[in-house]
Amino acid sequence: MKNIILALFAVITLVSCGSKAGFSSKQEVVTNTKWILADNVSGSKVPTLNIETKRISGNGSCNNYFAEAMVNASNGTFVIGNVGATRMACNDLKTEQNFFNLLEQANKYAVKDGFLELYKDNLLLLRFKK
Repeated sequence: MKNIILALFAVITLVSCGSKAGFSSKQEVVTNTKWILADNVSGSKVPTLNIETKRISGNGSCNNYFAEAMVNASNGTFVIGNVGATRMACNDLKTEQNFFNLLEQANKYAVKDGFLELYKDNLLLLRFKK
């Protein structure tokens, strides 16, 4: 009985956390928009994100990148394929690679107060501004 109560409590907690993320069934259309990373802590050039119909591109702070993308406003999904990038030698390639990895992990998005937020499930990964 104790295990059933604990399991029920865990399910209720997960459901309530999921509802707090504020995702609606329909999101703002973001195709053909350009964004810059809002919370850049690396001190280098600010990464950008250009969303087109079936692809994304931009600059990761040193190298230009590109990837196929599936962005669906009806359900808020944001899924991209493997990121390809130029290979310029830069001082902070580790930070740029982390940025690319976060982009690849994103599976949904939300536009809130003029910011584009990319999530992996309900975990905020990246936040951009226009």
